[in-house]
Amino acid sequence: MGYRGWFVVGIGLALVGVLVAGVGLLTGSFSPRGYVAESFARDTSRDIGADAVAYTSSEVPSAVADQITGVWEPADRYVDGSGVYLRYDDDAVVILPLAAVGSLILVERMATAYPRYHGTVGNYWGWGRGTSVRGGGPGAGK
Repeated sequence: MGYRGWFVVGIGLALVGVLVAGVGLLTGSFSPRGYVAESFARDTSRDIGADAVAYTSSEVPSAVADQITGVWEPADRYVDGSGVYLRYDDDAVVILPLAAVGSLILVERMATAYPRYHGTVGNYWGWGRGTSVRGGGPGAGK
């Protein structure tokens, strides 16, 4: 293939990249926040002030969490009897059981989510991507 052929292939690949990026921007699915917004039913009556945006699903919390984490891997995941708590770089996605409905999904910035859920997640949620603060002990940090 000559110079002209490689040029045409390069232009074609660039156009495909622009198309994929444009679709992602239009659908808002380039973040966990955008994915939740496009995948679940919005429920403004369950918002927590201006901080936490609420969505609902007919699925149980573990199934909702599996769906979200199948697309967006969290930096940390904490699960207990009260729900599933997913920490991302900028956002938290908290999935709580809703009687007779399925799940309540709350999306919130980490700046307000961590203080709100600290009593539940304690020191489990770390602050770096893929890290957790889980205590030390002999040999910690080596």
